[in-house]
Order: sequence, then structure tokens, then C-alpha cells
Amino acid sequence: MSRRGMDDWMKIPLFWVMAWYGFTSLVLFVLYGIDKRAARLSRHRIPEARLHFLALLGGIPGALFAQQVFRHKTRKTSFQLVTWAIVILHATLLIIAFRAWGWN
Repeated sequence: MSRRGMDDWMKIPLFWVMAWYGFTSLVLFVLYGIDKRAARLSRHRIPEARLHFLALLGGIPGALFAQQVFRHKTRKTSFQLVTWAIVILHATLLIIAFRAWGWN
């Protein structure tokens, strides 16, 4: 990414970043609930890759909350490893963004 592109990206107001996290988290929370219900009823499930992709897009807070509320996907080690890798990635990106915005 060019320096100009990086400068433009860093001008995104914090409100919109948090709104995006909130929106994607709500969507993912609902999807975890739907998937848990489908699991109990032995119906068609939401693919794990789709849940991870939506978490990667910003829904990771909702994913973590939903896992605890619905007690869903908490015992599968491979799923948890990917989930926590996404948490680390998002934490790193947020730290970089906050520093770039002057929030030390």
C-alpha cells in the first residue's frame, strides 16, 4: 500500500470503525445462535469457514460473546485456535491504528 493510501485509511473516524465492529458483531452473534439451533435440531449448519471469515471482517467481539452465551464452538480446539488468531490479528491492527491516530 502506498503512503498516500495509508494516510487516507488512517483518516477513518473512530466512530465508523466502532460502528463496523458493532454491526458485524451483531450479525455474527445472530449467526452463532442460528447455527447452535441448527446443531441441536440436526439441520443444515453454517460452515465454520464462513463464521471465521465474518469474524475476520470485524465480528470477532460478537463471536466471542456468542460462544459464551450459546456455549457453542467452545470445545473444538481447531476452531478455537483460528478464533484466537483472529483476536490477536484484530488487537494488533487496532493498536497500529490507534497509534497512527495519535492515541498512545
